[in-house]
Amino acid sequence: MVAHLALLLAVVLVAAKVGGEIATRLRQPPVLGELLAGLLLGALPWSEFRNLGSDRTVDMLSQLGVLILLFEVGLESTVRDVLHVGKAAVAVATLGTLGSFAAGFAAALLVAPHSGLALHAFLGAALTATSVGITARVFKDLGQAGSPEARTILGAAVLDDVIGLVVLALVSAWITNGHAGVASLLWILGKTLGFLAVAIFLGVRVTPRVFGAAARLRTRGALLAVGLAFCFLLAWAAGAMGLAPLIGAFAAGLVLEDLHSAAFVARGERSLSQLIEPISGFLVPIFFVLMGVRADVRMFANAGALLLLVALLVAAIVGKLACALGAGRGVNRLTVAFGMAPRGEVTLIYASLGLTLIANGTSLIDSKSYSALVGVVLLTTILTPALLKWTLGRPRRDAAVAA
Repeated sequence: MVAHLALLLAVVLVAAKVGGEIATRLRQPPVLGELLAGLLLGALPWSEFRNLGSDRTVDMLSQLGVLILLFEVGLESTVRDVLHVGKAAVAVATLGTLGSFAAGFAAALLVAPHSGLALHAFLGAALTATSVGITARVFKDLGQAGSPEARTILGAAVLDDVIGLVVLALVSAWITNGHAGVASLLWILGKTLGFLAVAIFLGVRVTPRVFGAAARLRTRGALLAVGLAFCFLLAWAAGAMGLAPLIGAFAAGLVLEDLHSAAFVARGERSLSQLIEPISGFLVPIFFVLMGVRADVRMFANAGALLLLVALLVAAIVGKLACALGAGRGVNRLTVAFGMAPRGEVTLIYASLGLTLIANGTSLIDSKSYSALVGVVLLTTILTPALLKWTLGRPRRDAAVAA
């Protein structure tokens, strides 16, 4: 058993790094290469690789990778970052979420009208969250990292993560509770926001003391142990409340700041973010490769599956055009809209979660819907740089007219 797992992990990790390296050389995010590596593994004729997606031990490692990923995403921001985003960034994030949900819901309803309200809502929700890593890279390459468009998009991205995960918790709990009515839906929303508020409020006040006490320990590794324990504790608390554990992991990362690592860094140790990197480098690629393995490329030989992919892709881009309405004056609104278009890790988390949610006695999403979501992540990641370069190359008067 252990030997078999060791072989699978060796193959997955090598495939992830080779795929990530190729993607990086092609000026694409590593996650794109990791997904494609998984698609290739899943398409190989050997049963060892075809069954990789159903291996429970590998799946558990990938789920831990998701928790670490969300914890890491939270660590990259702070509560102050969320509170201090500008009005334009708030409008961009909010309108983009609403527009994407509406467009995704409409696309799913149009292509698969008999699939049920739960699937339509879930696919709409899966398109709400933006992954702006590739957008930031394009702005940097073009020497416009300090442009008004870049600042608006990056500010919106901070809030976008929070909104996307709240929507995830809301929709998943709603489906789990059997499509509850309006009152129950409001209760789920209140519970989600309440959990985040309490976790952040208590965390900001309690964690400095906890980490201060840990700093007095002579045992090395105390910072990493306490940080991970805090992440896993909040993940458990979210699950105990009927919410996605991912919400707790993200909240834990959001609470912790550089201040928590200051005493450790002062005595020559690495910060919490740096300590998490090796763990993330091991577990997170397993998640992305596994997502690729589970996507069946043969599905797209089916006209229905291909139509769903095209419909969701159009919805993913059109839905974010609503962001243009929230951009401030003097900003190229189309650039902001396209900069919010790429989907990434959160959409993949939605896809993974959809396989575990049960509706009418079966998994909420089938291989067709799952593969379509993975396809949307791949295609929006590839298309965004070209769309951005096109809009940034247009005369600046477009921004003035749009304002």
